[in-house]
Amino acid sequence: MSNIRIQDDLYEFVNHDWLEQAVIPEDKPTAGGFADLALGVEELLIGDLNKMCEEGNYPDSYLENACKLYNAIKDVKRRKKDGIRPALKRLSKIEKLKTIAVFNRRLPELLLEGYPLPFRLSVETDMKDTDKHCILITGPSTILPDVTYYKNEQQKAAMIGLWSQMAAALLSKTKLTPEQQALYLADCLKFDELLAGLVKSSQEWSEYAKMYNPMKIGRVNAMVKPVKLKKLCETLLGEIPETIIVAEPRYFKGFKDVFNLETFELYKHWAYVTELIDNSHYLSEELRELGGTYGRALMGIAAMASPEKFAYNAVSGLFSEPIGLYYGRTYFGEEAKKDITSMAKDIIGQYKVRLQGNAILSPETKEKAVIKLSAIQVKMGYPDKVQAIYDKFIVDDTLPVLDIVYGLRKIRTLDAIAEYKEPVDHSRWAMPGHMVNACYDPFTNDITFPAAILQAPFYSIKQSRSQNLGGIGAVIGHEISHAFDNNGALFDEHGNLKDWWTKEDFKRFKASTKAMIKEFEGIELPWGKVNSELIVSENIADNGGMAVTIDLVEKAHGNFEEYFINWAKVWCQKAKPEYRALLLSVDVHAPTVLRANMQPRNFPQWYETFGVTKKDQMYLAPNKRVIIW
Repeated sequence: MSNIRIQDDLYEFVNHDWLEQAVIPEDKPTAGGFADLALGVEELLIGDLNKMCEEGNYPDSYLENACKLYNAIKDVKRRKKDGIRPALKRLSKIEKLKTIAVFNRRLPELLLEGYPLPFRLSVETDMKDTDKHCILITGPSTILPDVTYYKNEQQKAAMIGLWSQMAAALLSKTKLTPEQQALYLADCLKFDELLAGLVKSSQEWSEYAKMYNPMKIGRVNAMVKPVKLKKLCETLLGEIPETIIVAEPRYFKGFKDVFNLETFELYKHWAYVTELIDNSHYLSEELRELGGTYGRALMGIAAMASPEKFAYNAVSGLFSEPIGLYYGRTYFGEEAKKDITSMAKDIIGQYKVRLQGNAILSPETKEKAVIKLSAIQVKMGYPDKVQAIYDKFIVDDTLPVLDIVYGLRKIRTLDAIAEYKEPVDHSRWAMPGHMVNACYDPFTNDITFPAAILQAPFYSIKQSRSQNLGGIGAVIGHEISHAFDNNGALFDEHGNLKDWWTKEDFKRFKASTKAMIKEFEGIELPWGKVNSELIVSENIADNGGMAVTIDLVEKAHGNFEEYFINWAKVWCQKAKPEYRALLLSVDVHAPTVLRANMQPRNFPQWYETFGVTKKDQMYLAPNKRVIIW
């Protein structure tokens, strides 16, 4: 047993014994909390898929097609026989792009078939009118996980070196000559440097309202010359939209330096190498292992997933909704669904009480905040039915795995394009039932809690109300709080980007946001320094989730010891150092140890329950405590 006192370190006190004994699976970057539940779901559904395949007994046609793909991916001998040929067939299309004129002629086909392009075009919900769709344009991804990595020359050299070794090994398996392989790799790195100087960082992406930059199609068309954007839109959509939402203005202002006659060969070679790496995951085991080298190194993963696990994860992504619906119906009971829905309604009700007494908001803004809160849709467990698109997911298991996967992806892309002229379907679920996660969608003003997260330690009908409030209750409150974090606060009850605050109220809210940034500012962990601006929205949500559930524990005369202990248990995590360092750069959530230890310090109930004083490490002076909602 540890001699750590709860007053000094809640996280360590609650989780010490587990942390000492836990072993991270060799094909995973983490263990504990979310990861252990996800592993349990993975093992359960792999068993079910295997049984379905062996017996030939499928609950529906969706699962029958999912099993066909599952079997095809699991078939190592078959993938070995196909070798690299399916990828070479796709790569040949890139090699045939002799000129920019040819590129423009084939651009619709390249986009539909998922080839790497110097931009990404997608159909999305319009932030200003969320009943309608819009066209969104963004830049591509960089080789390194975030543009900030390019500023540290030593770190950049090490990571690019590792990536280059992987890319070179894969290129050596193609029909390119050694000289061509070296040229393609060098050109790919040059093109990546052009991207890295212009695309957004993770911190910039974390402010998602700043994505909304509508521009006239003529202006965007001029920005992306020599790409014929108008022609592309007309071919795909059957019309030329008046405006396009430019999510990365800086990138597209500099686009002429990224893609032009002089850089066209760089682009082609970048696209070839990028495509080869992406394809490698669905080829032979040798190529799959090679293609995952860099990703595993980034996360500190020791070994690639077994063929069976890889097949499951690929299929559960492509057939996410049918598999999620099967999981929800099979393993999530109606009694639990009613109980958790009731808890969510209790939390929303208590949130209304808290908003009415909030010191930041004037009566005018409080009224609008309560209207937004009342309009939140609650989606618990799993949806009632599968989206119609899955009727088109027919798997021809005589084809190579790579062809099947890209065929299904093309169906999804075509479906999204077809929706451009259709109203937005707000009934859709953002997450499938078998995902261990939860979310708030600002564009639909809803919260989604898949069945897979609704199990212990987050939630169980066998746990006390106080434990459930410290687990799933605080997470429900967290997601609701996203409606009023620094991002969600910019959207109204319909999910539209709209200013519904008084100027004075928003000024006070911004001050509170800065206080939350300051609370986490400069925290050093063994694996790096916390970026308090990157994680502020999630910290506001954690704070709000704890505030509202503390109220409910108090109202029910519950047990605060159970509440705080389960809160810490939920965030328990053991992770590889490399993965922890990566998350500090790209994840908008605080490290789990801080999620467990920082928020309790803001609330008087923490001090009262455990007798925490100035002498204890988990003490925070009253003038530094932050409670926003």
